[in-house]
Amino acid sequence: MAKKPHETPLLDELESGPWPSFVTGLKRLAQDNDMAVDLLGQLETSYRTRKGYWKGGTVGVYGYGGGVIPRFTELKDENDKPVYPDAAEFHTLRVQPPAGMHYDTKTLRMLCDIWEKHGSGLIAFHGQSGDIMFQGIRTDKVQAAFDELNEAGFDLGGAGPALRTSMSCVGAARCELSCYDEQRALREVINSNLDDMHRPALPYKFKFKFSGCPNDCVNAIQRSDFATIGTWRDNMQVDHAYARAYFREHGMTDLVNDVVTRCPTKAIQVMKKGEVKAGPHHSVAELDDELRLVIDNKDCVRCAHCLNVVRGGLLPGKDRGVTILVGGKGVLKIGATMGTVVVPFMKLATDEDFEKLKELARNVIDFFAENALEHERIGETVDRIGLVNFLEALGLDIDPNMVNEPRSNPYVRTDGWDEEAAKWEERKQSAA
Repeated sequence: MAKKPHETPLLDELESGPWPSFVTGLKRLAQDNDMAVDLLGQLETSYRTRKGYWKGGTVGVYGYGGGVIPRFTELKDENDKPVYPDAAEFHTLRVQPPAGMHYDTKTLRMLCDIWEKHGSGLIAFHGQSGDIMFQGIRTDKVQAAFDELNEAGFDLGGAGPALRTSMSCVGAARCELSCYDEQRALREVINSNLDDMHRPALPYKFKFKFSGCPNDCVNAIQRSDFATIGTWRDNMQVDHAYARAYFREHGMTDLVNDVVTRCPTKAIQVMKKGEVKAGPHHSVAELDDELRLVIDNKDCVRCAHCLNVVRGGLLPGKDRGVTILVGGKGVLKIGATMGTVVVPFMKLATDEDFEKLKELARNVIDFFAENALEHERIGETVDRIGLVNFLEALGLDIDPNMVNEPRSNPYVRTDGWDEEAAKWEERKQSAA
């Protein structure tokens, strides 16, 4: 039985609405956990005074420079003693999850048991960087908790000015839109750069994220410094049976309103069977005996909206790979930014392909470490020095498919791009 709970009238209000509340979960945890009892007390004080009372410090485990987020209370009485002593130290361990977030119930129970033994029992699956967030532990318990997690096969993630843990979507394990092996890409890139995660030595944090298709289910384009997005460069595939099933269920009105008019480049038409004159760049799906859905793949920008709606009827092409973008992040010096395309297409199927991905990732991290200002993300570095200089430093050829804000504005400056476009055409012809 835990200590007597504190009065929490303001937190109680958060349980009065129609939606589930985190307060309910904390109260349930506090029934036999003194740390959770005092956590609720400090949180109530913060709500009442409108002030936060956590400060940082230095807490870690042997051999690691990151992975633990220290939190010490600043809420003291007149004798400089913590008002809520059982939550006076409430550190967080960031732990790397399996790629694709795959767990079995035995593993989940084991993680819960370890944290109830050493910490508060409060776990978040997952943080923005993908970590399992083990929240709430005293300084003298940190090493023992990590040792037990490490023996179970888990490792600390990143914290501070370091490489972060990374995320990948469930992708090829469950999704028919997956265009590459996301979990392998994550593990190979992260495992080859672990020193930068465990021993922070970068100007600021650096995040990789891996999404299997343009739906970008892990928000890689908006939330990572190096986003690897699955795509394809040939014609969209069709499955006539699924396309017919969609049309039988939804009819022409939904097809036009939800598919045809939503295409950002107007690349989709509904035509009668006898009117279709399909060329080498067209994909044609049967809707019924007379109607056809025709996609002009030359105008397709791979947004994947039609693939989501006509689920199974339209599929990614066979020539699959990834687009790589650099510079996405949340608000910092120059506000929130999306990633900028630096590699429009890269095959990612063979061992050699994955080696190229790892080499590019390493080159970007090295460039960031050597050229970024303190507390600056890679996107801000590129914005400061210019995209062309960044591409030259990495040895990447300029390509007209490198765009900063795809589909949001048709206007781009073309100063000096005529010569580069001519070079690009020459490379295409020589490659052919």
